[in-house]
Amino acid sequence: MTLVTDEFMSFDATRIAWAELGSGPPVVLLHGLFSSGDMNWRRYGAATEIAGAGFRVIMPDFRAHGASAAPHDPAHYPADVLAMDIEALVKHLELGKFDLGGYSLGARTCVRLLARGMRPRRAVLGGMGLMGLTGGAERAAWFLNVIANPDSFAAGTAEANAAAFMKQNKIDGEAVAHVLRSQQATPLDVLRTLETPTLVVCGVADQDNGSAADLAMELPRASYVEIPGNHMSAVTKPDFGTAIAAWLQHAI
Repeated sequence: MTLVTDEFMSFDATRIAWAELGSGPPVVLLHGLFSSGDMNWRRYGAATEIAGAGFRVIMPDFRAHGASAAPHDPAHYPADVLAMDIEALVKHLELGKFDLGGYSLGARTCVRLLARGMRPRRAVLGGMGLMGLTGGAERAAWFLNVIANPDSFAAGTAEANAAAFMKQNKIDGEAVAHVLRSQQATPLDVLRTLETPTLVVCGVADQDNGSAADLAMELPRASYVEIPGNHMSAVTKPDFGTAIAAWLQHAI
């Protein structure tokens, strides 16, 4: 399969890059914080697995991530900016029926899109628990501290690991801090109205965003799949792409 890359100008003329793989019904997959479409979806084979199951896999890089632009002006980061970029991409690509998925920050953005009125055929929420959607302010503050003090943490701590991941992916800390400040919680009563058939998939040792099982219980039409790994490692396991591909092939 040939990887195709492209870019477009989003709602505020910020350049957003994306890549796509495969052909068939489209599925838009969103990556996590400090990551990219390549890191979350292509590097460890999930995109190839999903495309091989007969899907056109579309993987944008969020603003301030990957190959997309990283403006520093706070005016480019209104509330729900990442959701607004994906709304613009869906319009740009003229997608009709499509599936939508995300990991971690990408899953949070998926839920914001659903809350804002997007109606994909199905949704996939990876590495996300209930608390990460209904709250999130404390976790955002934790990451803002990592961004502000990347060299101040003891080796082996969660903070040091996050800082190393940020440096590895050449993340612009000032721009990503704006992304974090743009995040919006989704109240529980709103989650309970989201009727889109949803797969919640999470590592067995991943509690970074609260309980994924609790999230699946609160969503009206959710299935829950537990895979090996923690928040950082689950996306590197073959089970991640296999679980998503199998569900997309068979879920109604």
